[in-house]
Amino acid sequence: MESNALNINNIIDEAKFSSFHWTVLFWCLLIIIFDGYDLVIYGVALPLLMQEWSLTAVQAGFLASAALFGMMIGAMVFGTLSDKLGRKKTIMICVALFSSFTFFGAFAQNPTQFALLRFVAGLGIGGVMPICVALTSEYAPKRIRSTLVAIMFSGYAIGGMTSALLGAWLVADFGWQIMFYIAGIPTLLLPIIWKMLPESLMFLVKAQDHHKANRIVQKLAPKQPIDSQTQLVLDEPTKGDDAPIRALFQKNRGISTVMFWTAFFMCLLMVYALASWLPKLMIQAGYSLGASMLFLFALNIGGMVGAIGGGVLADKFHIKPVLTTMFTLGAVALILLGYNSPQLVLYSLIFVAGATTIGAQILLYTFVAQYYPTAVRTTAMGWASGVGRIGAIVGPILTGALLTLHLPHQTNFLFIAVPGLIAAIAIFLVNLTAAVEGKKVVNDPILIKDSMLT
Repeated sequence: MESNALNINNIIDEAKFSSFHWTVLFWCLLIIIFDGYDLVIYGVALPLLMQEWSLTAVQAGFLASAALFGMMIGAMVFGTLSDKLGRKKTIMICVALFSSFTFFGAFAQNPTQFALLRFVAGLGIGGVMPICVALTSEYAPKRIRSTLVAIMFSGYAIGGMTSALLGAWLVADFGWQIMFYIAGIPTLLLPIIWKMLPESLMFLVKAQDHHKANRIVQKLAPKQPIDSQTQLVLDEPTKGDDAPIRALFQKNRGISTVMFWTAFFMCLLMVYALASWLPKLMIQAGYSLGASMLFLFALNIGGMVGAIGGGVLADKFHIKPVLTTMFTLGAVALILLGYNSPQLVLYSLIFVAGATTIGAQILLYTFVAQYYPTAVRTTAMGWASGVGRIGAIVGPILTGALLTLHLPHQTNFLFIAVPGLIAAIAIFLVNLTAAVEGKKVVNDPILIKDSMLT
């Protein structure tokens, strides 16, 4: 029996990139595109909602945070639940929630109804992110794992860009509701997603669903002989890793776990402050509604380029200094945005801000996915993302409160920039000697670099 044991972690790590990987990447990417669309949609609708419902800046900030509060709960609950139900079923639940309830938001008659619908949609928006990262990371060949996860998660920025562009073209003529009608499309795609998206191989092996697991292994390694005697095995979790939440603080991971949570909090504070308030901030600075939507577009273009470029750099160098540098550059770009600049410089600064905030957020997920062992990976991402959502909730509210103080334009952006410096320090303090890849604890600095990159 020993000779027929087949380690699936090794099969995945050494697999050649194939049509199967394209399938996983495409559907996770598409889901995250709609996820990003549904998130940024509020920033597009915000100026018109404030007029229609006579909202103050603080009220609008609280309304934005309804979805973000849902995202915090969704990330924690669904991230952990996916280890019990399976990645695929949980993704389907999340897509149904964020798509259908965003669609229903078009029919809200008042801020209370709208906030409730955004909260439920937020459960799905927040829940699907860490699960799609986990599924893509699980199936990605080791040598290009950071790049593939970054490409997949760049769908978040693509969705944001789509939302901003459609908002600039459609909202003036059709009202803010048109954006929410479009958000219902993924609900119609659920049967196709169910058919095309594979379940986690590790979940299938743990559930002893040998038939489905063997079929996936054959797609990953067509030349690998498998018969009725073949036993698929996982890298065994080291002692203590079978209690996921507690394991986040064991084996010298405690400080690093807190640092990841701090970085997520600060990063998401910046991302959601900008996603919710950038158009309003630029209108306040004297730009038109259409131009302000294009600033949101430039922000998300930067996010996509930053995610993919950062992923490539992380596969070549080390993800830790890449992230530290990105957060520092982001803080500098945000500070400079507060000053009058030529249009080209202004768009360039917004591009850099997007690359180093949205892009860095995506790389943070990648870092966490590679830092923790498989047994606690989804839980680690779910909790880091969930704690980060507190920053996402604070961001729009804090920015709305800042606007009521009528501070100088430079001061508003300075406040948004400070979290970037704190996030840079937090990532710098992550302890790589506690990093685990599979069942092997990596203690040698050179081996740490190799394992974290791949």
